[in-house]
Amino acid sequence: MAEQWNLEQLRLFVRVAEQRSFSAVAREMRRAQSAISSGIALLEADLGVSLFERSSGRQPQLTAAGAALLEDARELLRQCERLDGRALALLRGQEAQLRVAQDEAMPYQPVIDSLDALATQFPLLEVQLASGAQGDVARKLVERRADLGLLFHHEQMPVALERRALGSVEMVTVCAVHHPLAQLPWVSRQQLARHRQLLITPQASGYPGGEPISPQIWRADSFYAMAELLMRGLGWAWLPRHVVQYPTYQAQMVELASEWTPPALVVELAWRRDEPLGPAAQWLAERFAVHLRAIG
Repeated sequence: MAEQWNLEQLRLFVRVAEQRSFSAVAREMRRAQSAISSGIALLEADLGVSLFERSSGRQPQLTAAGAALLEDARELLRQCERLDGRALALLRGQEAQLRVAQDEAMPYQPVIDSLDALATQFPLLEVQLASGAQGDVARKLVERRADLGLLFHHEQMPVALERRALGSVEMVTVCAVHHPLAQLPWVSRQQLARHRQLLITPQASGYPGGEPISPQIWRADSFYAMAELLMRGLGWAWLPRHVVQYPTYQAQMVELASEWTPPALVVELAWRRDEPLGPAAQWLAERFAVHLRAIG
């Protein structure tokens, strides 16, 4: 079988499979729909299999062969992005600027210790540090507004990002000192369910602890915003232990002994697959790994 297919045809295959529409992909790529259909047909001819079922008036559906080859096509495209990125990194040499984005609930001391060491190792490097609520870090990386990100693992991570687990952060069940639950030596799920629960949002994010126990819930996109609500007695919550230990909150919260607490939050380092880390970013990544692993 002559292998004449090319990467552009693979990109068309993946986009049509994801969009389930030749016309939508044509609009996205600003090309004629006939060009999209022709590219897919040539790929099918080169591979010797049909990738889509084409019934009049219906969206294109993957055939069994198409479904089997889809992830292989995606991985080939990812490998090409890595190749391009590594070649670009070789041309760049050391960065003049490093943009770091972090989830605002990231443990403070390990991050600052790592940046302190970076300043000594790369004294001429310009650093931009941005903090944001849930989802902001990944968005900045995808939009090329950050080079390196520190965030908590969740299921809806963009496919354009590479990730590396660094450590974990313990979650604890807490309420305000004057909340009714604070007087109990141990609380059951039934007792927790009688009071308003404060949760990280959105539920579909895949963050641990996103499923409510109580029928009455409030949601926020920031653990610190949740802590402020909690101190007012507006509910109980699952919070990272280091947030609870923040000096402003220490005397205002009570850790509850309960029968269930969410699993630890996994801290991850993330960056774009098509823009591998430069020397300073790689060095900082290793510092983050050392300092953040120590908290897990």
